[in-house]
Amino acid sequence: SILSHDHFQGGNYEFAMARAPYEEKFMIPGFEDVEAGIVEWPLSVIRIRHKDENRLIDLAEHILEKWRGYTDEAAFVFAETEGEPHNTITPIARKRDSVYELDLALRNNITTEEYPLGVFHPHPEYHHIKKENIGLIEVMGLAVLPARLKEELELLGRCMVQGKNVNDEPGLEKHADWAKAVLEKYKAADIRITDENVRDILKEEVGQVFVHVLEDAGVFKNTEEGRRAFRRFISVL
Repeated sequence: SILSHDHFQGGNYEFAMARAPYEEKFMIPGFEDVEAGIVEWPLSVIRIRHKDENRLIDLAEHILEKWRGYTDEAAFVFAETEGEPHNTITPIARKRDSVYELDLALRNNITTEEYPLGVFHPHPEYHHIKKENIGLIEVMGLAVLPARLKEELELLGRCMVQGKNVNDEPGLEKHADWAKAVLEKYKAADIRITDENVRDILKEEVGQVFVHVLEDAGVFKNTEEGRRAFRRFISVL
């Protein structure tokens, strides 16, 4: 995420995240009248709802201010290192009937030697599918994939159907381990990969990779430890 890049996007489309329910609800002191909770989603998302948009704006600003200054070393969340800020929020606003709704995705752009592109960024094992930043559209659940994949997946599907060694095909080597795992998965399920089903299979498997990529971008993981860390942040709001 580019913290200095201010931008705005709008549209009339229902993304998957808009259909995601609350995983759990909580109350924020001083904003007891605002509905709030953690969204059941791969990224770390707080949803707040109220009929008065000004109450939402006030609470969103409060959450953003707290998040910008928040550090939890146990969760590898650092507000800043060497003067560089790391925490920000990707906000998504919508209106359902007469109620305003804000989804606040918590983001952190810290890097390490192991993850030079970002700890909360697509990890190297998924770079053959998605290496680029996770932007607003992807946060909401719609994959924006590199154009190169169209031809690569067509060639890969052909290789898988014909039983060719993917490593021998120029440009496809980066997909070899993934293709092997897909073949083994469907063989174990006694499903033969054919010309008729290979495209749908690869589409499904790319979708699974995209879910993992979103999980990588999630600051608080969907584990017991991650949920405890998420609640620690909520407790300071």
